Amino acid sequence: MAEAILDTKLEHLARDFHAYLAADNGPAGRVKIVERLKQVLTDADFITTHFADAGNRKLLYEDPDFRFCILAHNYEGAAQSRPHDHAGSWAIYGQAEGETEMTEWEVVEPASEDKPGKVRPRTVYTMTPGSAYLYDEGVLHSPRRESATRLIRIEGRNLDGVKRLSYEAI
Repeated sequence: MAEAILDTKLEHLARDFHAYLAADNGPAGRVKIVERLKQVLTDADFITTHFADAGNRKLLYEDPDFRFCILAHNYEGAAQSRPHDHAGSWAIYGQAEGETEMTEWEVVEPASEDKPGKVRPRTVYTMTPGSAYLYDEGVLHSPRRESATRLIRIEGRNLDGVKRLSYEAI
């Protein structure tokens, strides 16, 4: 574990996620994580505890066996991310406060290390408090927010320092 478990709710959440992946370390286990995550996204005590000093990215837990990470993100102001994936890993975004418009993208031209890929929007939806979505390996997406948001992201592995390919919308 990269960081100590901070409270019983987080400990139970991490144990549940671990158990789901132990039973099925594929999409079915991840879907169970999505459903369980939805249960804590509107828990005021959980949100207050883990977002009070979160900054843009706070590692709450890293699983020693499956390597998944639970992260808290506390964003201020409007912003839009470029289309991206999670470098061969999966991710789950869960909205705790505010709203995030999420776009999923279709690849028109693949990316390489030397050249950004070209993508076009496939679907757009708004994440509201209590909602969570799974982005399996290779699923390109980009969040946009108009104001402050708080979200929990589960990464299939810790992506600190991992280089990702670049994509441009056409």
